[in-house]
Amino acid sequence: MLGGVDMNPASPLRVLVTGATGYIGGRLVPRLLAKGHHVRCVARNPSRLEGYDWPGVEVIPGDLEEPAVFWRGLENIDVAYYLVHSMAAGEAFRERDRLMAIAFAEAAAEAGVKRIIYLGGLGDPHEVRSKHLVSRQEVGRCLAASGVPVIEFRAAVIVGSGSASFEIIRHIIERMPVIVAPTWVNTKCQPIGIRSVLEYLVEALDHPTARGVYEIGGTDILSYREMMLRYARIRGLSRFIVSFPVPRPELSGHWVDLLTPVPFSIAQPLVESLQTPVVVRDDRARTTFSVAPTGYDAAVHLALSRLEADNVETTWASSLSSLTHDASEADVLGSHEGMLLDRRRRRVHATPATLFAAICALGGEEGWPAGNILWQLRGILDRMAGGVGMRRGRRHPYELRIGDPLDFWRVEALEEPHLLRLRAEMKMPGRAWLQFEVRPDRVGSRVELTAFFEPRGILGYLYWYAMLPFHRFIFPGMIGAVKKRAQAAQLEE
Repeated sequence: MLGGVDMNPASPLRVLVTGATGYIGGRLVPRLLAKGHHVRCVARNPSRLEGYDWPGVEVIPGDLEEPAVFWRGLENIDVAYYLVHSMAAGEAFRERDRLMAIAFAEAAAEAGVKRIIYLGGLGDPHEVRSKHLVSRQEVGRCLAASGVPVIEFRAAVIVGSGSASFEIIRHIIERMPVIVAPTWVNTKCQPIGIRSVLEYLVEALDHPTARGVYEIGGTDILSYREMMLRYARIRGLSRFIVSFPVPRPELSGHWVDLLTPVPFSIAQPLVESLQTPVVVRDDRARTTFSVAPTGYDAAVHLALSRLEADNVETTWASSLSSLTHDASEADVLGSHEGMLLDRRRRRVHATPATLFAAICALGGEEGWPAGNILWQLRGILDRMAGGVGMRRGRRHPYELRIGDPLDFWRVEALEEPHLLRLRAEMKMPGRAWLQFEVRPDRVGSRVELTAFFEPRGILGYLYWYAMLPFHRFIFPGMIGAVKKRAQAAQLEE
């Protein structure tokens, strides 16, 4: 019995997941479904959940800062997962998170929710000084103040493919042979793998009497210096770290913003929290739950294997707004989800099927529009370096299937008439993809061409920036030629 209500953990529960578009929530939902629970999600933009294979999940559109959403989302719910935060919203994130947690907890109490499960931040409350960690622990107290029983898991660095902390470490180590870092690299931390975090969150449903704060961590206590050097050793890289005091903490945030894909708005509060030791002091979680956390090395190996297999479920950027939002004609140059990108968007007066057919006819004997001679030259250089060059052509003049060679590309993904992704097989210091996405639009269709590049070390970044002048000519010309061909084909139909 809990609060006078019988909660049999063997029975399916009605569960609400907030933050389902985020890094943790997006991985939690399928695991709850696998356990047979009935899942409901509240999402500000439900369209971001359309690509997930979550049969039976109820999605309610709305912003958690709107009280009406609380009532609709919490109606007939047994357990609610609170996995939202406003860290990327700027300086006001603490007050915003506090007010949102209070309103959510009060609405949960009124709706008769039996439990709230929350993932917060580890750290001794008497020693925590960073705004980020103070806010995470304050949210836990606000949720519990309503009287609804709360399980608050507190974790330090979460190691997993696509997590913000892991991406910071990965990009710094991959990019910098010699690392000049602030003295916070010597702070102690108890990192935990994302798989273990999810196991705790799921198993919490099977412990109806559990409540209060549970500190969770992996089996290793390491400094951030040791974490970075261990990552380097696993990757077979030789790295040297020098540390010194930094007079202004925000400089570290800008440093991370410069070297990694994680923006300053997220990097700054994370870096600020690195100055506080985050080590498990209470082993109540280990004695209450059956989770057996892994060590740091094992979590890194798993994360890297996911990245290598292109099998990353969610990333730190999953819940962020798209880089260009609804700017259909916008071009974007930047980084996203750990990769450098060059993106072009255009509207086309043709149906998606007609436009997609024009895209699938690229390459081979027809060549590549806008700078075909440059493509041919790149192929010659690739052959001289021992690569495949442009000699393979294509199997069929206008039909493609997954696995087909296409000059020095290979078809990696094909979803007619919406998606074509080509993986580069030429010699280069990194991995590259060329992706076309087609969506219906009020004028007919919208096409998005994105070049992705995952650099390998300094040479990878030098290669990318050396190629950018050619991108400015080739990619607009390519997308313009596809648009012209599709519109001509549409007029002939």
